[in-house]
Amino acid sequence: MRILPRIRQFFEKVSRDTSPAWRRSLCHSRLRSKREQSAFGELSAACVKLPRKPRARGRRVTSADILRYSRSHADHCSDDPFAHYDGLRAFARTTPRPFTGSFTRRSSIEYLNPALFPIISSHHQQPNLLTPRQPWPGRLVALAVMVGVLGALAGCTHRTEPFQLTNVTGHLPDLDLTLTSDDGRAVTGDSFKGRTSLVYFGYTHCPDVCPETMGRLMRVLGKLGPDAQKVRILFITVDPARDTPKALHDYIGAFDSQHAEGLTGTDWQIESLAKRYRVAYQMEKGDPNGNYEVTHSSAVYVFDQQGHARLLATDHDTPDTIAQDLRRIIDDHS
Repeated sequence: MRILPRIRQFFEKVSRDTSPAWRRSLCHSRLRSKREQSAFGELSAACVKLPRKPRARGRRVTSADILRYSRSHADHCSDDPFAHYDGLRAFARTTPRPFTGSFTRRSSIEYLNPALFPIISSHHQQPNLLTPRQPWPGRLVALAVMVGVLGALAGCTHRTEPFQLTNVTGHLPDLDLTLTSDDGRAVTGDSFKGRTSLVYFGYTHCPDVCPETMGRLMRVLGKLGPDAQKVRILFITVDPARDTPKALHDYIGAFDSQHAEGLTGTDWQIESLAKRYRVAYQMEKGDPNGNYEVTHSSAVYVFDQQGHARLLATDHDTPDTIAQDLRRIIDDHS
């Protein structure tokens, strides 16, 4: 039940803060001398006792007019305040009002939360004299800048069309290897930077999957046209015991030695590289003549010109699909 006395005290404070007595005390405190204060009091009393309210320019003479008139005529107001009625009206007509707001003030609670007291706050809202409203040209320029920024943000957040191949960006390591080329050179991952690399793990004695995959990659190069010069096929053997550099050179030459290159190495090098890129392969049991097959995965890894793993193509991807995504990789780094 303590809330009711607090509400009553609040409305009493609001009434006291906006009462005429408070406004008169505010004007009275702005006078510099006792003579000016006396003149202000006498003129205010005279204006109240007059049969009609003094007006200037169609408006009521306010306490601010009396305040300024008292400061300039303090030495004469004490003789006969009523004689200064016409002078006060003329003074109010010719002198601009320096204070355009109201002498009322908000209570402390209204400042804390004016949304709770919309009716009370609306009567005492003061004009913003410190920050004038921005002219229309300035507003139009600000609006144009805001629209431009929003358009730029929309362009930055525009989602590109996804790849048709499997996107492995950020999921596989960069192209990093140390092997021997089919011409006997020692090569590393840096040796192939500058061109898009298609990495395939196979072996030269493969009866079906490897020739089919290499044939499909040749058709992809044909669909790329001039962009085929920016692509390199790396055929990494999973059978280093039989795939010597010369055997790889002859095998690659049967397809396209200009755009393809065979790579081999030791058993440890091939095994480490296969684990790095999650390639599975296994030597099958051989026949009495020493021939054997190697079961291996048939995916093609696509690395961009910087050596970053980007895409993964499988047997189900057509040459058109591979060529379309390859062209996007090439264009992104041209």
